[in-house]
Amino acid sequence: MHDKILEAIAISKYFQDPVSVQVLKDVSFDLYKGEFVSVIGKSGCGKSTLLYVLSTMDTDFTGDLLIDGVSTKGFSEANLAKIRNEKIGFVFQFHYLLNEFSVLDNVMLPGLKLGKFSNAEVKERAYEKLKILGIEKEALKKANQLSGGQKQRVAIARALINDPLIIMGDEPTGNLDKKNSEIVFEIFENLAKDHKQSLLIVTHDNDFAERTHRIIEMEDGRVIKS
Repeated sequence: MHDKILEAIAISKYFQDPVSVQVLKDVSFDLYKGEFVSVIGKSGCGKSTLLYVLSTMDTDFTGDLLIDGVSTKGFSEANLAKIRNEKIGFVFQFHYLLNEFSVLDNVMLPGLKLGKFSNAEVKERAYEKLKILGIEKEALKKANQLSGGQKQRVAIARALINDPLIIMGDEPTGNLDKKNSEIVFEIFENLAKDHKQSLLIVTHDNDFAERTHRIIEMEDGRVIKS
């Protein structure tokens, strides 16, 4: 695990609402290839804000963010969108699947948007990802025909479609029961181990966090342990 995938360098952020409040204070850490890292801390400590900055969705911060060794500061919105689509896969607490679409179509969407592969290749890749997650048999079902746990696995497959450098998760097990949370954890663990996937997961679940490779703990906008 020597390839540095992401570097956060002295990231600080303020909200102006209506007075200036500092929500991130000089946050620095690295994420390496194949590393499964969790971010924990009490509600309001800045975890989700940090993830928003690291995912390039929020560019209003001081410090620097390097993805794959390249600084993202000063990038145009079009370039940042390209980075998000190519290099970052997202898994949220809610799966955000399109119910009127099939499972396969949902997984294919970011691949079609990237436009790097033909439709046939994207379809083949989508099946591959569904297979990794053990739900290829559900490929032609509509998204609303699946259980909550299955939907979250489809969301993970969708996040993997473009072979991103990093999977970022915001409470990806927050909406799941214990059994499905365990399934999602094992999927992430296998992705890191077998596919050298880097994962950065914000979670409230301390049991989940304890079993990841490393914990980044936040308090009042600062990293107090990494």
